[in-house]
Amino acid sequence: MAHGRVEVHELESRVLAGNPAGDPHVRRVPVWLPPSYGSQPARHYPVLFALTGFAGRGRMLLNDNPWSPALDDRLDALVGAGCGEMIVVMPDCCTRFGGSQYLNSAATGRYADHVLDELVPWADATFRTRPGRDHRGVAGKSSGGFGALTLGMTRPDLFGAIACHSGDMYFDYCYRPDIPKACSVLQEAGGALAFLERFERRPQKGKDDFLALNILGMAASYSPDADAELGVALPFDLATGAFRDEVWARWLAHDPLLRLAEREAALGSLKLLYMDCGTKDEFHLHHGARLFARGLRSRGIAHEYQEFDDGHMNVGYRYDTSLPLLAKALGA
Repeated sequence: MAHGRVEVHELESRVLAGNPAGDPHVRRVPVWLPPSYGSQPARHYPVLFALTGFAGRGRMLLNDNPWSPALDDRLDALVGAGCGEMIVVMPDCCTRFGGSQYLNSAATGRYADHVLDELVPWADATFRTRPGRDHRGVAGKSSGGFGALTLGMTRPDLFGAIACHSGDMYFDYCYRPDIPKACSVLQEAGGALAFLERFERRPQKGKDDFLALNILGMAASYSPDADAELGVALPFDLATGAFRDEVWARWLAHDPLLRLAEREAALGSLKLLYMDCGTKDEFHLHHGARLFARGLRSRGIAHEYQEFDDGHMNVGYRYDTSLPLLAKALGA
């Protein structure tokens, strides 16, 4: 079986320089080049941007696991079985808060701009891509699925195909149930900053730590507020625990389920819109995915939606389904 190769490039981002969270603006970006890339120097390829979930960065897609192949090994096997060849770019959009949701935020930085205005043209200038939205796709799982769907339906001029695996949506179900516990954790720590500093110091993070970090990270992405601690408006009052409807409304403005109507034309223009979710998803994301698929059907928007008997974790094998579909749609 022929193998592709991974190159890790170090990129200095202009738009992330001086970001408010103090995160590095120099990022390491792995790129998978398909098996024929070196032997066919005149050939050009579609390009896929693969987005990681919360608390992830591109290099994590290459983690070696005997029972769950890394993305490069998975791509090698798929190409060996007849899948079309693509270049795959794996961005690093992680932040101090655990993630950026691939959005521009005054609390984290300009991560949408980093992907759209820096990485997309960089990939076209650096590798033998086939430029144009018809040969460019975006895919991801969990927060990466949210990012793929959000970036894709916001910029259909750049992306012609989307794959969303277990993507964040229907925020009333996937985030809101964790808010009371996150409030208690932050109260016990003495506030958002005290919690974050304690989290960073701890060599071992607990389940409740990650739950609270997730809510804090979403607030940093969806409801930045320059006047609040860490520049983040929380969806609850730290003193009383009272739910803050006005902040929650800012979160809901990013919910793909609620944005479907406004982005109908963009979604309808895609060459491929693939979605899937496990029926036992621990964050209840299958409910949102079903509602999103129903909304697509009611609008006559072409898509493929699949459910599978599993939860939210360790479902990288779902790329075995989406990657061949993406390659075909992008003309590989």
